[in-house]
Amino acid sequence: MKPLAILGGTFDPVHIGHLCVAWEASELLDAEVHLLPASVPPHRPPPIASVEQRVAMLRAALAGQDRLDLDLRELQRAGPSYTVDTLAELRAEHGDRPLVLLMGADAFAGLPTWHRWERLFELAHLGVFARPGFQFSLPTELEAAVSGRLADTGGDWRNQPSGRLLQLEVTPLEISATRIRHLLASGRSPRYLLSDRMFDMPGLLAAYRSDPG
Repeated sequence: MKPLAILGGTFDPVHIGHLCVAWEASELLDAEVHLLPASVPPHRPPPIASVEQRVAMLRAALAGQDRLDLDLRELQRAGPSYTVDTLAELRAEHGDRPLVLLMGADAFAGLPTWHRWERLFELAHLGVFARPGFQFSLPTELEAAVSGRLADTGGDWRNQPSGRLLQLEVTPLEISATRIRHLLASGRSPRYLLSDRMFDMPGLLAAYRSDPG
């Protein structure tokens, strides 16, 4: 059974950077990858686009391919979108299937601020995106928590449901959703920063044309 990897975020809007790292993770891990939009993100302001608008953008961006999928469970759950709750749900559904929580290096360094963060390793492997040659600089408590967990992506981590740290060297794309929102709000087009399919649906980006966020 292939591992299941999840990439969470507000996706406000989903952009090429999100899609590229999700695709590369699928190849590096030989995994099924689900994009998982947050309803109430605990660590950032609420999204500008509505739930319906974000789902429509994600569906448009993911159309026409068969490697990345969409998981709406956090949008259907009340309260803050705590990752530990999502992973617990997935673990209950998938048994001993390897699960991988995907995240950027900055988010990983801030892991001790997450709700019940110590339990994440009980529920999943952590796949951290990094540029080639990147060296992690971690808080002391996180350094202790990950000691001995680092595994090679081609190693035997697939034989374990959770508990390992995977460093994923991906193509660096410095694309900011905030920058995209500002471009749209100022009447400019973020062409080539978003999936072409998102420009084929009139009104899909209307949420950002008057509010730069």
